[in-house]
Amino acid sequence: MQRQTKRLRLQRIALWDSKGSKWISKSPKRFGVYSSSSLQEEVLQMEISHGKKLSRFQCYACYSMDARERSRSLILKSSKQKRVPVFVMMPIDSFGIDILGTPKIKRIKALSVSLKALKLAGVHGIAIEVWWGIVEHTSPHAYDWSLYEELFKLVSEAGLKMHIAMCFHSNVHLSSQQKGCVNLPLWIQKIGAVDRDIFYRDRNGNFCDDYLTLGVDDLPLFCGRTALQCYEDFIFSFLEKFDLLIGHVIEEISVGLGPAGELRYPAHSCADSRWRFPGIGEFQCYDKYMMEDLKIAACQEGKPQWGGNGPQDAGCYNSSPLGVPFFEGGQKSFLSDYGHFFLEWYSGKLIHHADAILGKAADMLKKYQKDDATSVLLVAKIGAIYWWYQTLSHAAELTAGYYNTAQRDGYDPLALVLFRHGAALHLSCLEMMDTETSPGYFCSPEGLLQQLQAVSKRRTISLTGRNCSERFDKAGLQRIQANCYNSEAETVRSFTYFRLSGSIFKAENWCNFVPFVRNMNAEQ
Repeated sequence: MQRQTKRLRLQRIALWDSKGSKWISKSPKRFGVYSSSSLQEEVLQMEISHGKKLSRFQCYACYSMDARERSRSLILKSSKQKRVPVFVMMPIDSFGIDILGTPKIKRIKALSVSLKALKLAGVHGIAIEVWWGIVEHTSPHAYDWSLYEELFKLVSEAGLKMHIAMCFHSNVHLSSQQKGCVNLPLWIQKIGAVDRDIFYRDRNGNFCDDYLTLGVDDLPLFCGRTALQCYEDFIFSFLEKFDLLIGHVIEEISVGLGPAGELRYPAHSCADSRWRFPGIGEFQCYDKYMMEDLKIAACQEGKPQWGGNGPQDAGCYNSSPLGVPFFEGGQKSFLSDYGHFFLEWYSGKLIHHADAILGKAADMLKKYQKDDATSVLLVAKIGAIYWWYQTLSHAAELTAGYYNTAQRDGYDPLALVLFRHGAALHLSCLEMMDTETSPGYFCSPEGLLQQLQAVSKRRTISLTGRNCSERFDKAGLQRIQANCYNSEAETVRSFTYFRLSGSIFKAENWCNFVPFVRNMNAEQ
């Protein structure tokens, strides 16, 4: 066993068939076949990243984790955390860019009073969205941090900590009544006006310009930089500017990975009212850059005919999965060889995207991880796609990029990436119950939460969470507390209340919110 462990420190290719029945390990000097149970136990201790897809096998490049790499991973403590710090997200319309193009904080005096009240209530910190479209608004590399310098000073003077949410998306289509709209940087919009394919596109040619398509991650289309380089440079500039706050006042940093900051495709876009709950959404892979990548993947698979288009007979944005061929069965359904190939590619692009961005962020944050006094938590957000969860296909999750079905755990590959980079998983819908949803939509926010809790425990990654909808009723707040302190799962690392508004200070709401915060702070 000792000799075998040493050999596994070499770079090695691990292959397993689509049924997972056999694992094949290959090194430059040796080829061997193992049962899935014996090799899986050792592979779980290694870093796993996607490699070239070979025939009907899925291929991964496996590297062992040395002591230094292990220290970067966030291993959960065996004992339960005794308290859950509560952050409150800033109001959606608290800042923006005026008609002269200058970033401004709105109603600064009212905000200052609100922050002091939250501190007195026991709130631990404030979650602040740091927008790419505000900071690098006019031209590449021209970072203007003045708004955030002023805001961070305001928050720290109130005695509050910070969770920073780096936003590489636009919220124009997410904001109600166009309040607090922040678009992508102006210079990005100008590039997009010439080349619309830098944005996601559906099968009917509709574009979603909330986030750059994954197809341009590695293409130097942005004044000589790739999309990933733009994100990396932004993170570096932020850390350089606010170095003295990291690990002291700034305790958590979530890096935007997609629409609404979540690792997903904009399959359920509210733009032009094209999607309404509980529609299954549509696949977002029809921009020319994603289609070129699909063609290459299909040729590598030996099936070039699979690269000409996305799934056929997959319904439309507002379809139910019932009666839609791709989400039921048949020759080209999600259960077919073609379906497996496409969904592996589609979800794999998301996993690679997260791996690339989180890897860069984790490397830059290493210097703050030397001791507990200055540590900062890296966080990755995913979407809470809980409708049609109780069906075989989980159609709404598939279109969003999560290859999660009744027969396959689609969140496990993501958890492995988070484990490798020492990142926590941020999940929402902590206030929701199955009984509050329509039975006709086969929703299960509780089932989704339980699955994510289970995978986080199995892969030893921390959880943070938030609510999806504004709740001040006792039942909703009690539900949040119960999910944070679930006796069958690890206690969440922190909770973010979504979000600060005038409603929170209404007498009845405040009377419920303050005891909730104090209960979360109390030892459990």
